[in-house]
Amino acid sequence: MKNVSLLIIGAIIGALATYYFCPNCAGHEDVVEDIIKPAGVITSKEAMVLDEAFNSRHQLISDSIVMRPDNRSAWWSIEDIKNYIKYAENQSQELGYQMDGVRLYLGAYPDSPKEGVGYTTMFFVPTGTQALSEGSSMPLDFKRQGGDIPGGDGLNKGNMGDPPSANYPN
Repeated sequence: MKNVSLLIIGAIIGALATYYFCPNCAGHEDVVEDIIKPAGVITSKEAMVLDEAFNSRHQLISDSIVMRPDNRSAWWSIEDIKNYIKYAENQSQELGYQMDGVRLYLGAYPDSPKEGVGYTTMFFVPTGTQALSEGSSMPLDFKRQGGDIPGGDGLNKGNMGDPPSANYPN
């Protein structure tokens, strides 16, 4: 009986030690990951300067091409962006590429008799380099931007600004 009691006490102590000393285990949602500021982060003031510099181009497009206020922004949910990145990484691997980022393109919806000239849109495409076979002598950790991944699906259908022609901040 004494051995069974020691075994139970040992199991309880082991479980408690695992719980308190294992930061990545379930139940430790309060653990904060290191936050790294990405390269290229700009202040809101810098964003306003960029937005204002685009005004003349936007006005030209709106007045000369679409003959109405054109779209200036797009919005995607965090969930959609995270899901797209996971999807694109998986698809890139299937296509034989190592995804290293995304590129954002400006586009426009096709003209239609009903809608007229299509609104401007923005879409992401995955970028990367062709994956090297496992026996390669090329180093894999050099920093270089890959090109668009051929056959990689893009992400479009972000919500337009409200109103579409609104400046930053909206």
